[in-house]
Amino acid sequence: SGTKDVPLTVPDTITTWETETFCLSPQGFGLAPREKLTVFQPFFLELTLPYSIIRGENFELKATVFNYLSSCIMVKISPAPSSDFTLTPLSGDQYTSCLCGNERKTLRWIMAPTALGVVNVTVTAEAIPSHASCDNEIVSVPERGRIDVVTRSLIVKAEGIEVTKTHNWLLCPKGNTLTEETEIQLPGNVIEGSAHATVSVLGDILGRALKNLDGLLQMPYGCGEQNMALLAPNIYILEYLQKTQQLTPAIKEKASNFLSSGYQRQLNYKDSTGAYSTFGSGPGNTWLTAFVLRSFHKAQSFIYIDETKMEDSKTWLIERQNITGCFVQSGKLFNNRMKGGVSDEVTLSAYITAALLETNSSINDPVVSRSLSCLREFTNDFSNTYTTALLAYVFTLAGDMETRAHLLQHLDSVAVKQGGFTYWSQTSSETSASLSVEISSYVLMAKLAFSQTAEDLGYASSIVRWLTTQQNYYGGFSSTQDTVVALQALALYSSAVFSPEGSSTVTVQSPSGQLVFDVNQENKLLYQEKLLQDVSGKNSLRVEGTTCASVQISVHYNIPPPPPVTSMRVEVKPEFDTSRKPKLTLKIMSLYNGNEISTNMVILDIALLSGFVPDPQSLENLKRSLLVDRVEHKDGHVVVYLEGLNKDVQINHSLELLQQIPVNNLKPAVIALYDYYQPSDRAEKEYTLTAEA
Repeated sequence: SGTKDVPLTVPDTITTWETETFCLSPQGFGLAPREKLTVFQPFFLELTLPYSIIRGENFELKATVFNYLSSCIMVKISPAPSSDFTLTPLSGDQYTSCLCGNERKTLRWIMAPTALGVVNVTVTAEAIPSHASCDNEIVSVPERGRIDVVTRSLIVKAEGIEVTKTHNWLLCPKGNTLTEETEIQLPGNVIEGSAHATVSVLGDILGRALKNLDGLLQMPYGCGEQNMALLAPNIYILEYLQKTQQLTPAIKEKASNFLSSGYQRQLNYKDSTGAYSTFGSGPGNTWLTAFVLRSFHKAQSFIYIDETKMEDSKTWLIERQNITGCFVQSGKLFNNRMKGGVSDEVTLSAYITAALLETNSSINDPVVSRSLSCLREFTNDFSNTYTTALLAYVFTLAGDMETRAHLLQHLDSVAVKQGGFTYWSQTSSETSASLSVEISSYVLMAKLAFSQTAEDLGYASSIVRWLTTQQNYYGGFSSTQDTVVALQALALYSSAVFSPEGSSTVTVQSPSGQLVFDVNQENKLLYQEKLLQDVSGKNSLRVEGTTCASVQISVHYNIPPPPPVTSMRVEVKPEFDTSRKPKLTLKIMSLYNGNEISTNMVILDIALLSGFVPDPQSLENLKRSLLVDRVEHKDGHVVVYLEGLNKDVQINHSLELLQQIPVNNLKPAVIALYDYYQPSDRAEKEYTLTAEA
C-alpha cells in the first residue's frame, strides 16, 4: 500500500476529468473506482465578437467575467490599447467593481476597427487588492489564477469583392542579364484603401506550390474530385524533390501528413465495387476513379495505400471496357468544355489508358492493347485539341513513337506562338484558360516523358514560360484539373532541367524605390516576398546570374460587384423580420444562359452579413433542395454545391439567417455564383438587410 502524487497541467477552461486507476501485482489485477475531478480557473473571462466585419461597421464588444470562488473579489477589466481600432466604454464605472461568488458580469464597449486585415483584441481581467467591501464582505485575492488574459481575432474586410491579379515570369539568365517591364493599372472603381501589391521571388518554379500545399486554389474542396486535386500535387512535388535530392525531413513530414489525411478522406467517396463518385453516392465516375488510381499508385512511395482498394478500382475500370476496346462513360465529365468533334468516349478512354500506363500496366496487357488499338482509330481526327494532346501523351507513355510524332506534328501546327511563349486553345472561339493550361501541359509531358533532347527541352521551355504566366498567387492555376496536370508537367520539366549549381540576383525597380532578392542553392525553395510601395505604375525587373528565378508581382484590391457580363446570373431578395429574434430570409435565384446545354458543377457562395449566422434548420432544408449536392458553413460563408444548371432554367433557393451580434452601419454582403471548372463564368450580387442592393 502507499500513495503517489502526480502533478498534471490542465486546461484553463472548465473541464471535468475522470480518473482511471489500476494496478498489477503478483497477487493479481486491481481496479479503483472512477473519481471525477472538475477543474477551472477561480475566475475567467469570455469575449463575444463576430467572426468578421466590413470596414465602416462597428459593434458592441462584450467581455463577460465569471467568479467561481465562494468569496467576493474586486475585479478590474482592461482592454489592451491598439492602433487598429477604437473602443468607446458603455459600462460607466463598472470596469473596476465587485464580483461575488458564483456571479458573472458583462462589460461593453463600442468597437470601431480602423485597419483592414486580422485585428487582435486583447482584454485582461485581474483580481486586485481593495479596502472596499462587497456585500458587507472583505474582498479576497485568490492565490492562483488571479489574472485571465483573452485574445480573439477579428477579420476586417474592405467593401465589395476581392480581386487578385498576378504577373509571372520565369527568367533564366544563363550568365547574361535579362530584363522585363510591366505596368500595373488599377481600375477606376477600386475601393479606397483596399489595394496592395507584393513581389515574390523563388529559385524554383514549384516553390510557390510547395509553400501552399494545403491551398493551391482559394476554392471549396468538398467533393471527391476536389479532394484529389488537393492531394495529387503533393505527390508530384514530393517526387520532384526526391529525384533532385532536395527533400528535407520537414517537407516530407508536412507533405506526407497532407497525403495521409487526403487518402483517408478520399475513401469516403468509394463504393463497395471500388468506384469513386463525386459525393460518395450514386453511380461511380469513370474519370474520377481513373484519377484516384493514378494518384494512389504514385502516393505509395510516400504513405501506406491499401493495395486491394487500388485493385478493386482497376477491376471496376476494366469492366467498363467495351468490345471496341474503348471505355464506357459512367458519371459526368469534370469540365464539359473538353467536348469537341470526337466523342467523350475517346477522351475518357485516353484518360483511363494514361492512368493504366502510369500505374505500370504493360502495353502487352490485353486491356491496354485493346484500348490503344481503339484510340489509334482516332489519331487522324483533329477536331478536339484537348483529345489530341491527351492522345500524344498516351502514345508517348506506350512508346509508340510513330503515332506520337504524327500527333505532335499536328499540335505544333495549331500552337499559338508569340513572344517566346507556346500554348494551345481548344478552338479559336473556345479560349478557356483552364483548358488551355491542361492542353499545353499534356503536350509538355508528351515532349518530355520519352526523350529529353536539347531540342525537346528548348521547345518545352517556351511552353513552361507560358504556363508560369497562368499561375495564381498560391501556385495553382484557375481550377482543379488544370492545377493537377500543370503541376505534374512542371515537376517533369523541373526534374529534367534541375541544376545543383548557380545563383542569381533579382532587382525590381518601382517608381519609389528598388527591391533586391538573392537566389542561390541554399534558398531556392524559400518563398521571398516584399511589399511594393507603389500599387500602380511601371515596374522593371532585372535578373543577373546563372540560375533561373520565378518572379511574381501580385496586386490585390476590392471593387464593387460588376454588372453581369458572363453567362451566369444571380439575384437575391432579402426579407427582414424583427417580430421576434431578428431574422433575415434570402430568396436566391440562379440562372445560366450561355452557349452550352448545361454547366459543370456550380458553386453558390453566400457571404453572410456581419453578425449573422445561418439558421441550423434552414441549412438542413437547403441540403435537401433542388440540385444541391452539398452545403458547407465556415468562415462567414455558406457554400452550396449545385449539380449544374441547365440553360435558361431558373433555380430558386432560400436561406434564413439569424442575427447573433448586432452590428451598426451594416454594409452589404456579396453572393457569388460560378462554374467550378470555368471560374471566369461568374456573377455576383450584393444584398443588405432591407432590399436588393
